[in-house]
Amino acid sequence: MYIAINILGLCVFIGVAFLFSKKKHEINWRSIIVMIGLNLLLSWFLTDFSIGRVIVKGAADGFNALVQVAYKGIEFAFPSMVHVKNMDFVFSSLMPILMIVPMFDILTYIGFLPWIIKWIGKGLAKITGQPKFESFFAVEMMFLGNTEALAVSGLQLKTISKERDLTLAMMSMSCVTASILGAYTQMMPAQFILTAIPINIINSIIVTNIINPVHITEEEDVIAKMSDEKNAKEPFFSFLGDSILGAGKLILIITANVIAFVALAALIDKILGIIHPWLSLEHLLGIVMFPFAWLMGLNPQDSFQLAQYMGTKLVTNEFVVMGQVTNTVKSLIPHYQAVLTVFLTSFANFSTVGMIIGAFKGLVDRKRNDYVSSNVGLMLVSGILVSLLSAGFVGLFVW
Repeated sequence: MYIAINILGLCVFIGVAFLFSKKKHEINWRSIIVMIGLNLLLSWFLTDFSIGRVIVKGAADGFNALVQVAYKGIEFAFPSMVHVKNMDFVFSSLMPILMIVPMFDILTYIGFLPWIIKWIGKGLAKITGQPKFESFFAVEMMFLGNTEALAVSGLQLKTISKERDLTLAMMSMSCVTASILGAYTQMMPAQFILTAIPINIINSIIVTNIINPVHITEEEDVIAKMSDEKNAKEPFFSFLGDSILGAGKLILIITANVIAFVALAALIDKILGIIHPWLSLEHLLGIVMFPFAWLMGLNPQDSFQLAQYMGTKLVTNEFVVMGQVTNTVKSLIPHYQAVLTVFLTSFANFSTVGMIIGAFKGLVDRKRNDYVSSNVGLMLVSGILVSLLSAGFVGLFVW
């Protein structure tokens, strides 16, 4: 019975995405069906065969090595802030942007990155039905994290349409950062953490294709280059200085937005607590999430507990919940372990919205940023649905 409920849940989650669709008649259902099939295949392969998880881990280790190089520069300026037990969010997640963005900008300057995007994106686009850049962005966001993936995509974000910018903002809700995968795997079952990463990417494409379908012509499906912005290339070191300065400004903007979003959520909690001590955003979201938790194929008691964890993760972050369950998660039934771990493995929460809005504010013009900001609700819905679909797909193969 529970597996039937799990299957029903996947249908309901896709149905919810359809209800929120901006252009229902433009959804490419053929592409959606292909990606659902790919998702089922990947979920089975990654849960039943360790080789798939080894490949994912190898790629994650490569990106993590890149972040560790960035920490060398941070350590030189702030030696007391790096390699500590609990690195501050700004130093662990944002400061690497100061190295990563200029590096990717240099690759763009010499024409290498546009070439990579063109050919990798072209191959993936045939499978996903997405434009080339969105397909390549899906690979970036597997390990770079939302702010880093957006930051290194600044040139593309300025040239594509605002609707496509919204697609990338929605996809960014489901990112993870390679540098913290090690911490994840220390707290939760590693096999499900590593399985969740590629599954999240496919589901982010599915959800954005349903909620925000965008169709472009072949002429529009191009990759921007430095030479497209100006008639002559800026001198290299002048260009590099501007890139580093832009990365620094972006960190300040993102930090300000995150502080404001988290503080406002705390203010709402405070007001709700005055009304009744039990009331909080976490508890209210836990109630809202109960039907969706039950549709994962769990008994009512486990569903209620899972819903509370979901609410906590959305209001705070995945680390808070992982810390709560790390000592007991191995005692849960395998199916519960799988759906809980996979649901937690993404940055989909309220503070992430602040990070993404801050990133766009620092990268694109006001018209594009205003359009993305006016669709914050869809960004949250997208992040939640991707987590639900990923947990549901993986849960099908773990009982």
